[in-house]
Order: sequence, then structure tokens, then C-alpha cells
Amino acid sequence: MGIKIAAMILAGGKGTRLKALTRKTAKPAVGYGGKYRIIDFPLSNCANSGINHVAVLTQYESSDLNTYVGNGKNWGLNGVNSLTAVLTPKETEEGSNWYRGTADAIYQNLDWLDNLDPEYVLILSGDHIYATTYDGMLSRHREANAECTISVYQVPLEEASRFGILETDEDGVITAFKEKPKVPKSNLASMGIYIFNYKTLRAALIEDAKDEQSDHDFGKNIIPMLMAKGKKLVAYTYKGYWKDVGTIPSLHEANMDLLMSGDPNVNLFTIQGKNKIYTEDNHATPQYIGPIGTAKDSLINQGAIIRGEVDHCVISSDVYVDDGAKAINCVLMNGAHIKKGARVFDAIVGPDAVVEESEVINADRKEIILVTNGRNDK
Repeated sequence: MGIKIAAMILAGGKGTRLKALTRKTAKPAVGYGGKYRIIDFPLSNCANSGINHVAVLTQYESSDLNTYVGNGKNWGLNGVNSLTAVLTPKETEEGSNWYRGTADAIYQNLDWLDNLDPEYVLILSGDHIYATTYDGMLSRHREANAECTISVYQVPLEEASRFGILETDEDGVITAFKEKPKVPKSNLASMGIYIFNYKTLRAALIEDAKDEQSDHDFGKNIIPMLMAKGKKLVAYTYKGYWKDVGTIPSLHEANMDLLMSGDPNVNLFTIQGKNKIYTEDNHATPQYIGPIGTAKDSLINQGAIIRGEVDHCVISSDVYVDDGAKAINCVLMNGAHIKKGARVFDAIVGPDAVVEESEVINADRKEIILVTNGRNDK
């Protein structure tokens, strides 16, 4: 007999809108919140939900991410009754068979799922920030006797055209689905989080793989296919904090949301027990704020040395803010160095980036920028 539920985390996207942050590393491996990586959130959510069989599907610049995930130890997913697997595109006689879309990524790993023989499969994105458990969604799926349940998030109607949009009846059964409609009729946006009955999912993926005209995508192909076949799909409304950090401004905003002056719905400081977010312990030295250093409304991780001034900042390990230096409304990633007298405003300063002495970055504060090696990264 197989297991109850397995999770598949899609973590292979390029994340090109994050510019230099994803040129040499996968988007889910990008740092967040001073001590985390984005992938920590779906992995922690699975662990906190008691989902013990998890696969992370990687592809683009995956070496760092593969090493980081490892055997799932950081999230307690490496025990006798648990399993974490990093799944990369298969090698064939013709070479590497790259994932052609979100659905194809799962299709190429049906052998892994077949070995587990789960009753349900949970499909997640590896690049969203949110802390939850999936218990309620699975209960909704089972009680509705659904073949697929889609987690939805209510977005402002003016932004709905950026998402896959669902329409439902009074019982929450999905009656229409359209990917990025020009004129949306609803504000229920798909979060790219799905629970499928495995038999239904398996059959749909096999059929889709034979279609040469398909994009092999859940939103564009699999969901419309199931609806056309009259399968029962239901919506599950998620009401907590959730952020897709696909751009430099959105990544900066998600970091600023963590501050006490930020979004009151962010629960990293209030969650207890089963919703905790786990990450790697880098065993850094304690943070240090110098005799004339000041830190206001800021998160400061281990190993950071603040001799200058930081205000409304999120600061990672091994950051150095030198005498007379100032960072305001900034995210300073691992190893960033703001030298003496330098000033940085409204920016993400990338890993190991250096702002030279007395240099002024983004003084006009017209937009959020990314700084690498002391310059605005276009």
C-alpha cells in the first residue's frame, strides 16, 4: 500500500527578473529575511504539515540549490519514515531532456511517484514566501470528493490579469479558469498550489505528454483538460500572508514586510510550534553593534557588524557596515560590505557586494535597485 500524500516542489525556473541574484543560482536558493532562503518556506510548510515524502525538482543553475536541500536534514525530512529527493531532468541517449513546462517536470518524474504510490500529490512552487500547513487544503479536497483542489488568493481586481483566474459556484466548485485574462471576471487567483488524486494526475500527464501542441503547463493545459472532461475541481481560499518574489521590488517589499513597522499579517514573529520556518544554521558569531553604531527598525542576523547606521533594513550574516556608513530601507545580503562614509538608499545589496568609501547609491530614491559590486545592476 502506498503513502497518503507526496509533495513535488517546482524549483527550476530561471527567475531572470531578479537580475544578478539569479545569474549563478536558482531563484529558490536566493536569500531572504536575513537568514532564510526562499526554498525554506515550502519545505518547512511540508514538514509542518506532516508530509514526509518531498521531491524538489530543479533545473536552472541548480548546483547551489541541490547542495543546500541535500537530504532534507534542515527540515527534519531525512528520517526513517521520511524522504527528500532532488530530481533533475533525466539523461537520455539524446542528452538531457530539459523540463518543457510545469506539467512536464512532474511527468518526467512519474517513476518516482509510482514507487511511492501516493493517494494524493501536492504540487508547490519553490519561490513563494508564506508560512502555513496544508492540512486544511487536504481536508477540503477530501470532503468535497474533488479530483483536484487549487489554492486561491484574493487579489485586487485591477491586478487579476497577471494571474490564472478562477470562477466558482456557491459551493466553491470551479466553473471557469483562464490564464492571465485581459478582462478578469473574478479576483480569485491561482497560487500555483494544487492537490490531485494521483490516479487523475497521472492519467492527465500521460495524455498531455502526447500532445505536441501543448505547453505542458498546469495552468494552460492540465487544468483546462480536466475541466473539459467534467472532472470535479474545487477552490481552497488561502487567507494568510503570501508573496511571489519574482522581481527586485517585490523581493525588497517582502523583506520590509518582516519588520515590526511592516505588514502586520506577516507571522514570522508570532508563529508557534507547527508553523515554524526552518533553515540552515551557519554557526556565525553573534551580531555586533559598535560604540557609535545605530540600528533602528531593522532585522540583523548573526555575524553582522554594524559600526555605522542602519535604518529600516534587513541584514544577513557577515555584513559589515563601517564607521560613518549609512544604509536606509535596504536589504543587505550575506557578506555585503558598506565601507566608511558610504550611503545606500532603497536597495538590495547583493551577496559579497562592496560599496566603496564615501560612495552614494540611489540618492534620488526613485525606485528600488539591486547593487552588485557597488553599482546599480541593470
